[in-house]
Amino acid sequence: MAQRSGASLFLKGTLSINVYFGFVLASVWMSLLGPVKSDSGFLKRTGGDRFLDSSGGVLGRSVAVDGDLARTGAARFRRAQSQDKVALLSSSFVLRGDATHNQAMVHWTGENSSVILILTKYYHADTAKVLESSIWRSTDYGTTYTKLNLLPGTTIVVTNFYICPTNKKKILLVSSSINERDQMLFISTDEGSNFQRQPLTFSVETLVFHPKEEEKLLAYSKEKRLYVSTDLGRKWTLLQERVTKGRFFWSVARVDADPDLVHMEMQDASGGFLYMTCLIQNCSDKMVTAQFLGKIDHNSLAVQDDYIFVKVTTGNRTKHYVSYRRNEFVQMKFPKYALLKDVQIVSTDENQVFLALQEWYQTDTYNLYQSDPQGVYYSIVLENVRSTKQPEENVLIDILEVRGIKGVFLANQKVNGKVTTLITYNKGRDWDYLNPPSTDMNGKPVNCKPPDCHLHMHLRWADNPYVSGTVHTKDSAPGLIMGAGNLGSQLVEYKEEMYITSDCGKSWRQVFEEEHHILYLDHGGVIVAIKDTSIPLKILKFSIDEGWTWMTHNFTSTSVFVDGLLSEPGDETLVMTVFGHISFRSDWELVKVNFRQSFPRQCTEADYDAWKLTNLKGEACIMGQERSFRKRKDSAFCIKGKSFTSALTSRPCQCTEKDFNCDYGFERAASLKSEGDRCFADFWHDPDSPPDDCIIGHSYASSTGYRKVVSNICEGGVNKQQSSKQHTCPLLAPRGLQLGIKGETMAVGPGDDITFIVRQEQGDTVHTKYQVDLGDGFRAIYVNLTVTDEPIQHRYEKPGIYRVTVKAENTAGHDEAMVYIQVNSPLQEVHLEVVPIAGRNQEVNLTAVILPAATNLTVFYWWIGDNLQPTLSLENSLITKFPKTGEVMVTVQAACGRSMVQDTKTMRVFDQFQVLPLTFSNSLDPFNPNIPDWREDIGQVVTRILAKITDIPQASLVTVVKPDLPTTADLYVLPPESTPEKTSSTPVDKRIPAIKQALNGNNVSFIVRGGLVVFVNLADSDSESQRSGTGGGFWAMAVIFVVCLVAVGSFILYKFKRKLPGRNVYAQMHNVKEQEMTSPINHSEDTQNIIQGEEFIDDDLDSQTLGNHSGVVLSINSRELHSYLTS
Repeated sequence: MAQRSGASLFLKGTLSINVYFGFVLASVWMSLLGPVKSDSGFLKRTGGDRFLDSSGGVLGRSVAVDGDLARTGAARFRRAQSQDKVALLSSSFVLRGDATHNQAMVHWTGENSSVILILTKYYHADTAKVLESSIWRSTDYGTTYTKLNLLPGTTIVVTNFYICPTNKKKILLVSSSINERDQMLFISTDEGSNFQRQPLTFSVETLVFHPKEEEKLLAYSKEKRLYVSTDLGRKWTLLQERVTKGRFFWSVARVDADPDLVHMEMQDASGGFLYMTCLIQNCSDKMVTAQFLGKIDHNSLAVQDDYIFVKVTTGNRTKHYVSYRRNEFVQMKFPKYALLKDVQIVSTDENQVFLALQEWYQTDTYNLYQSDPQGVYYSIVLENVRSTKQPEENVLIDILEVRGIKGVFLANQKVNGKVTTLITYNKGRDWDYLNPPSTDMNGKPVNCKPPDCHLHMHLRWADNPYVSGTVHTKDSAPGLIMGAGNLGSQLVEYKEEMYITSDCGKSWRQVFEEEHHILYLDHGGVIVAIKDTSIPLKILKFSIDEGWTWMTHNFTSTSVFVDGLLSEPGDETLVMTVFGHISFRSDWELVKVNFRQSFPRQCTEADYDAWKLTNLKGEACIMGQERSFRKRKDSAFCIKGKSFTSALTSRPCQCTEKDFNCDYGFERAASLKSEGDRCFADFWHDPDSPPDDCIIGHSYASSTGYRKVVSNICEGGVNKQQSSKQHTCPLLAPRGLQLGIKGETMAVGPGDDITFIVRQEQGDTVHTKYQVDLGDGFRAIYVNLTVTDEPIQHRYEKPGIYRVTVKAENTAGHDEAMVYIQVNSPLQEVHLEVVPIAGRNQEVNLTAVILPAATNLTVFYWWIGDNLQPTLSLENSLITKFPKTGEVMVTVQAACGRSMVQDTKTMRVFDQFQVLPLTFSNSLDPFNPNIPDWREDIGQVVTRILAKITDIPQASLVTVVKPDLPTTADLYVLPPESTPEKTSSTPVDKRIPAIKQALNGNNVSFIVRGGLVVFVNLADSDSESQRSGTGGGFWAMAVIFVVCLVAVGSFILYKFKRKLPGRNVYAQMHNVKEQEMTSPINHSEDTQNIIQGEEFIDDDLDSQTLGNHSGVVLSINSRELHSYLTS
């Protein structure tokens, strides 16, 4: 089958129905991926065209095709002798009022039922919502329809409906109010005759019925929650949250022990994904069971027949694991240097996994591999099968399993840009090209001779959206294959002639020159074909002799655009419906065509011939047996009916070399065909090495390089699998020891339960001892630890980091595994301590204070400004610089274990500013709780009082109270808003004297609790207590200017010292130190440098900012700007 995967794996048992949207010219019809079930469908109209997506119909496409049916002429159809006996009955019905609806879902409720349900809806592509809908019901095989009113007086929108697979009388409609405020189900148990409304508290994304029990179903919500109902949707129970869409599965009969088991892929609190199971009766967090040790890749879980698949990516390496019949997961063994990029499951029936693997060198092709019965060891069967990447990362592999005869596959191989079609009759052991027909549909010889020319078929959606690409096969019609293709040296995308075979691909016949919609009725006894064209038509063709002769029928009096075909459920059906529309804006028109009246009787055994299956070489022993099937005679004009069985006889054959394929680690080399059909060992494989599950004392045989094809039933004869080399299993050293934790939670709180799980990939387990050390004094020795399924449960009472080790040891060797467990109380709060004012390009210390303080191994994430990439640190402080002036947002996140807290502060960066140290009355210290909020409030009070006394705008003053005792603060005087921050000369700041006067005169005070007055003063009485802040660039310019000034002054003094009697000039220059954060606070004394000059500097000059100068005099005052951190 042309296989398609929703993510990385194709899930068997769910019929994939897909519609390809064309975006040029007209919208395009695409085909079914799998065989037709003939019971329900989905039609879609985009723009002017309508589409049918049907598990019971045939998809077409709307592509302009030149010519008309009339041009084909009588010569194109050989009339059957019984043509005059065929009298088809047709009737049409128009779904009035639904002309704007561009989608339709069609369901024929069951076998021998006359009820058909149709949901039409208007799907708005831009909003991805259904805006209108209608439900139609027929009780007479589609002759007439009635529009249902589910909720009189209320407009509702039905978005989907679901049919119970075990009882098709039970139907669920998913709907909502017009504003989507009210979600509801409509439940029917009588084929839609009556519906019961059931309100919902969640929005349904998907419903999945139980495969065996008709009252049970799962519901997946748009909020990623999974619900279960055991009474057909009347009551719902939440199973789990954060479940992956499409990755939840009911139990598999005869494999899972409990039918109420649910498999699911779900996301844990850390964001990773786990494979979990639970029973629907209790699926709480404590009752779910982790079935795989560790996290798995997103969208990787697949439950399919006897097998469960997951994959795990670590770094750039991906490992695939399989569980056979719910045993332990084992890593899937591919050729050592395959270096796989992707894996797609093709099929899992008949006790074997058939998959497509894309290797490191491939881009648009995959290699086909087959497994042993356990799904562990894989051998290649075909290279370079064409693939196509579809929307939403879906992958389509160009292979088709022919229904009706097991072991037969068709595949399109792409080599050097050429695509050719191959067929196998023994499940990939041998492949051959398709034989071309000797004549065309008109009986004229064709110029196509092997080996240069063969028949090639479209097996999938082609790269060209105008190609349907469907091949039609049916379980009850063995050997009958019909599809589109061409003759030549390779497959041509735009050439789509129709070919048919009735002997399973041994011989082919051309039947049409253009592609047609195809539908099988009565076990393939009737084949219906309608031309795939964008022009309206009213003629269908049909054959009752497996395509040897074709007849025509006018199914309607007015030509219609055909959207698709649908038949009644059951292989024996003889009633079909044609869906179409008269014009692009017309209502849906349904035409019922009934073949029942044309066949007067039921077939008897005398109406059948025996047909023996052979391959292209005429060999009858296929898959170890000779098989023959019933085929209706060409002269028989009868109905095969419900009781028809195609299989006639089966006899096993003696085994030959062709019944054996290459074993794991072996392959056939095309370059060595001269040596016979042999399997050669790959260079990396040692055939005599013991298998991983070899138990000491047991024996094993060396691989001969061959293994019998799975499901091959040959007996006796050649046995290439049996080896004469017998070995005793040695004691194998443990390898691949894994120490995991249930739930993958390596960070827990004190007193939390934690479960350790030990696994071992290779080596002996029976005679191996396991030494376990949990890091807190607990030590133990176990035997058979990895096979007893008894996990180690423990509880850490004290916070800390614990090193947990497991050592597996026997006389052949040892292996170790280790994990670190963090035990921490959850973080409660983080507070970002930072001075709100900073100088450009000056170092600033950012400090984060966390609660509780004694927390181990906290990771800090620092975001500065608009940078999306954080800086990580294990320390709670970070030193940084701000290169630009303005406001800068600083955010810190503290993460410890499973908890994370955050704080954000805004800093203001200037080129220059003034800093004055402040003190408070000692009476304030008893009221200081040493918390950030209290300090911020005190600072705001001081700033407000100073602004009021000095008439300085409050925005220009910032008071920062420091932590610890005694209580002190820094007053930041910011540049006036009207003054540029960068100037070549800075004028004297007249605000400083006013501030000093207010502070030195005990004018700044406030009252605390109890009426106590607190005074605010300068830290020092003299002017040298003032500090200045500036950017690094301005300071560099000032230093250069001072050096030049000293040089010029020295020169002048040397030249004119006699004319200028000595006068003492004093200038004070204080060392400017970088602003840094220290704790506890230490004030370093200012260092004074006395420079001899020619003028005296008065006290007013001390108020100048850094770099200010007047004449030949410069005063630089600065003291360390001390920061702090909270204890």
